[in-house]
Amino acid sequence: MTAPSTAPAPPSRGGRWIQQWDPEDETFWNETGEKVARRNLLFSVLSEHIGFSIWTMWSVLVLFMGPEYGLTPADKFLLTSMVTLVGAVVRVPYTFAVALFGGRNWTIVSASLLLVPTIAAFAVMKPGTSFNTFLLVGLLAGIGGGNFASSMTNINAFFPLRKKGWALGLNAGGGNIGVPVIQLIALAVIGASGGPRVLLGIYIPLILVAAVLAALYMDNLATVKNDTGAAIDSAKDGHTWIMSFLYIGTFGSFIGFSFAFGQVLQVQFGRTPLQAAYVTFIGPLLGSLIRPLGGWLADKYGGAKITLYNYVGMGAATAVLVFASMQKSLPLFVTAFVVLFVLSGLGNGSTFKMIPGIFHTKALAKGLVGDEAAAHGRRLSGASMGLIGAVGALGGVGINLAFRQSFLSNGSGTGAFITFLVYYALCFVVTWAVYLRRTAAKTETSAAAETKPQLNYAEV
Repeated sequence: MTAPSTAPAPPSRGGRWIQQWDPEDETFWNETGEKVARRNLLFSVLSEHIGFSIWTMWSVLVLFMGPEYGLTPADKFLLTSMVTLVGAVVRVPYTFAVALFGGRNWTIVSASLLLVPTIAAFAVMKPGTSFNTFLLVGLLAGIGGGNFASSMTNINAFFPLRKKGWALGLNAGGGNIGVPVIQLIALAVIGASGGPRVLLGIYIPLILVAAVLAALYMDNLATVKNDTGAAIDSAKDGHTWIMSFLYIGTFGSFIGFSFAFGQVLQVQFGRTPLQAAYVTFIGPLLGSLIRPLGGWLADKYGGAKITLYNYVGMGAATAVLVFASMQKSLPLFVTAFVVLFVLSGLGNGSTFKMIPGIFHTKALAKGLVGDEAAAHGRRLSGASMGLIGAVGALGGVGINLAFRQSFLSNGSGTGAFITFLVYYALCFVVTWAVYLRRTAAKTETSAAAETKPQLNYAEV
């Protein structure tokens, strides 16, 4: 343990900047750090939550868009795919914005920017608007997906390694729950015979509230400095791309299914917008709520182990979906889909917990110890989270495009589900081969009298 630290110095420049921050010091953490970190986590979750709602609002708006809008199911899947794509791409610059502007400052800006797509959608949401206009306005909503990356990077810096699984899981889960919340509000609006503009009007004041609360109660960490070298180093590290591949399977599934579930129910099973809205929120809600549990289980048992078993479950649920789709069994289909949502949320928590653990393990293997190892791990894991989050979100694009092609080719989503099943099988193999198989080699060499630190990812 390092020597006891004093409380963070009072902000010495405008904008609530904290100059000293050492969460790995238990004395500092217990006396000062935890309270400040939890406060920032709370308001980070609020902003990210609304960001997710705005990002995924088109998954709800397309349910309102009946024949009078002149859009085909293929048009709607393309629209939601492009919204997901923008949300994935902007995660990269949003990750590094925290270091450039400060976590509090960027939360204020990113929350305020959500007014642009919300007001734009409010203006054009009516029959007679061209598809290209809907597509352009939908692309603006993609900025809501970037809030996740900046929020996760910011919160990662506030918490010690031993708490990251829980903190990142809670932060991401609270954000993810913005998906079912906007779907629930849409259900109420549709049930009350309200239009899409009513839904959009509800969110405009909420965005302003999130920005104001971030300004009042969040902090910037001066220790999180802009480090382009970290971005380059993390991009060169093979584990960044391996974890991106795995995160496509978990978060890509969550966000892709969140956009597509209602449309699949309408197109394949003939559900009305109200009937679809009654069930679409259940999967994203449970998947969001369970994400912190995935992080907690990863903290306790190892992220790699939880992720491995989780992919077994996702594969089994997808196999049931294939059967239900072929048999046209709506009850079985909905049940299996909800289970898949839950497992994707659990896997979101366990995979993201792996990231700081992997880079900390590599730091120890280099011979770094104590604060030096912790700082090295934080530096690379924080930079890699943006890239991993961006690539993972691209999985949502792939899912919507797979559904689009499947419905164009044979009128059902069965072909898409078979593709997803194959991908989950590959994720299982990669998780085992990279993060669990090597522990056997470590055991065989442990009897050596003198050994260098070994890479052992089983507990990450």
